[in-house]
Amino acid sequence: MQQPPAVQQASCAPAPGAIESALHTRAGGNYRWFICALLFFATTINYMDRQVLGILAPSLGKSFGWSEIQYGYLVTVFQFTYAIGLLVMGGIIDRLGTRLGYALSIAVWSLSAMGHALANSILGFGFVRAMLGLGESGNFPAAIKTVAEWFPKKERALATGIFNSGTNIGAVVAPLTVPWVALHWGWRWAFVFTGFFSATWIVCWLTLYRRPQEHPRLSAEELAYIHSDPAEPATKVPWVSLFPHRQTWAFVLGKFMTDPIWWFYLFWLPKYLNATHGLSLSQLGPPLVAIYVAADVGSVAGGWLSGNLIKRGWSINRARKTAMLICASCVLPVLFVPRVGGLWTAVGIIGLATAAHQGWSCNIFTLPSDMFPRRAVASLTGIGGFGGAVGGMLLSWFTGHRLERTHSYSVLFLIAGSAYFLALLVIQLLVPRLEPAQVKS
Repeated sequence: MQQPPAVQQASCAPAPGAIESALHTRAGGNYRWFICALLFFATTINYMDRQVLGILAPSLGKSFGWSEIQYGYLVTVFQFTYAIGLLVMGGIIDRLGTRLGYALSIAVWSLSAMGHALANSILGFGFVRAMLGLGESGNFPAAIKTVAEWFPKKERALATGIFNSGTNIGAVVAPLTVPWVALHWGWRWAFVFTGFFSATWIVCWLTLYRRPQEHPRLSAEELAYIHSDPAEPATKVPWVSLFPHRQTWAFVLGKFMTDPIWWFYLFWLPKYLNATHGLSLSQLGPPLVAIYVAADVGSVAGGWLSGNLIKRGWSINRARKTAMLICASCVLPVLFVPRVGGLWTAVGIIGLATAAHQGWSCNIFTLPSDMFPRRAVASLTGIGGFGGAVGGMLLSWFTGHRLERTHSYSVLFLIAGSAYFLALLVIQLLVPRLEPAQVKS
């Protein structure tokens, strides 16, 4: 299961020698970072579209008479189709390729996001939330596969951190724009407003994107840099064949335990701030912006940290897990949020926790490309996302029922603060050295 020493050194740290040194210091161009920017904007739009309902939930809940349990069901149906879609979309993207697969995914979610404007009942909202989850499920499998195609291993965590920071930018832009649009034009236009951007992105993607070896704007030097890792076979990997590997389960269980925490922040923070600190729709913007700006910094910092450690000669295993341990430690103070009286003290603690989550996330997202060949990355990312969405469904169901009975967030923040250490322990037990899986085609 473990690589020979020579191969392991090549994959875990920059090898000595003039050729590797030249590749490391001069990539012959930066077009790969333009591709990363496209992924960043797609992820930004992704989170704008999915967050609109969460921001409007306090006012829509009053208008339509939703209980906490009914709102929990709306969150759960999104996560259910998102989970199913991850299993399907990962395989579709591996087969169609990132160019067409990504465009198909965004086309579905763009129409679904704007379709919220036509909903008039809990069933109507449930249907468009289900379709939105199905479409949005393609974002991360496509983006992670694109990073694996366009970046060598030593840059993947940073590239992932940069595009993943779009989740936080989307979460910042949404509370700045959605309340204004809803208050001035009505809540239906808020969904149309955000859905329009995803349709625009499809045109840019299909016009500008090609695989590295087919792209006319990519220099030969940068292409060589991108492909500076050991060559891998080009054959397809059936996703069912990934399940016997403990590397798969390390990734899946890690996502199952920690993804639900981000779902909780995304869909319940506005309701928490409304219920606990009395914030109205027009007052939600500044606290949410502060929280997600912190998360944005954490996303880039987490990717930079592990990437920088690898460039300093650390093994991938040591660098990734050290970064994840630091992130898990920074989450812990969120346990005490229910006991904090001041709004901005609570916002600061939650902001630190969301920053740490995003730093954790960009590192766990790189594990598939650390342990599996490129041809299996999108499928494995989809399987892991499925695990995260299932965990999110369970936490959403529990959250709705817990709040309906007790109106207390204490147990929920206890779960949020402890999940990361438990997940890191599971990962360490299953893959103590992050050794590559021996995948058969």
